[in-house]
Amino acid sequence: MSINVSLLKKIAETPGVPGREQKIRELVIKEITPHVDAVEIDNMGNVITLIKGKSKNPCKVMIAAHMDEIGFIVTHIDEQGFVRFHTLGGFDPKTLTAQRVVLHGKQNLIGVMGSKPIHVMTAEERNKVPQITDYFIDLGMSKKEVEKYITVGDAITRERELIEMGDCVNCKSLDNRVSVFILIETLKQLKAPEYDIYGVFTVQEEVGIRGAQVSALKIQPDFGFGLDTTIAFDVPGAKEHEKVTELGKGTAIKIMDSSTICDYRMVDYMKKTADKNNIKWQVEILTAGGTDTAALQRHVPGGSISGAVSIPTRHIHQVIEMCHKQDIEASIKLLKHCVQDLSKYDWSFK
Repeated sequence: MSINVSLLKKIAETPGVPGREQKIRELVIKEITPHVDAVEIDNMGNVITLIKGKSKNPCKVMIAAHMDEIGFIVTHIDEQGFVRFHTLGGFDPKTLTAQRVVLHGKQNLIGVMGSKPIHVMTAEERNKVPQITDYFIDLGMSKKEVEKYITVGDAITRERELIEMGDCVNCKSLDNRVSVFILIETLKQLKAPEYDIYGVFTVQEEVGIRGAQVSALKIQPDFGFGLDTTIAFDVPGAKEHEKVTELGKGTAIKIMDSSTICDYRMVDYMKKTADKNNIKWQVEILTAGGTDTAALQRHVPGGSISGAVSIPTRHIHQVIEMCHKQDIEASIKLLKHCVQDLSKYDWSFK
């Protein structure tokens, strides 16, 4: 098995910041509709797909992968035509320096993140940690020209195409478009599952797991699988205990993050399923950051038995996020087998 890089490229490059997921939603619906029994869009914009289980009394399984990417929203256009913005999701400000962005208005426009040149900084300014408010967007246009196309409230995304680098893929928004890709590819491969499978492409995860909360309340799953990227800090200077995960070491099975302690039964089940099917895996403990898994686990009366497949990712929340193709492939395999074999495990408390 090898991954469909051209489809991943299309998914990763399609714009969709929190609350403005229209384009990526259209792509997901077009790609997945032929492979599921039903497709629904809820009031928030989550795409809820269903593959019916063959059991007469099927449990409900929900898999969540968020469609939104970190980005920005236009808040002001000054008299010189420079654009001010607010972040949608978490950014490390220093990664914005001199980066190109795309402003999505009446017409898409390329802009560049500008800030004060180092040549005119004071010594104090040079030593200061950059702040988001230090940046503006330069479109090379006057205020009159900018306002023909851009208004306050328009979305802004990072500009970076997907390329292959060695055994890896590199692009903006692999968080979490690689998971959107994995969920699509998994749903395509499922054949007559025992339980009802709800594949949900959620919205507004990057600003507080909002879409997953309402979709979990609607579906009320018995089992939940979060699907998201995680830190791979396997770079020069990193200590062994800081790495979280490493590229090329396989898909990651979440034990916990700052919003979720995964059900120990699910963790055990996922490990055994990976071993049984010769799938390369590693564990993930992430002490900061959360995913849709939290909503799957807790926004259900009585809770659900939940865990997560995590995809190791370097340079996360930057414009050059990187994943290993074999880890992506392993993630598809693990998710598929975990979903198909749920009825074969003893889920009682021990």
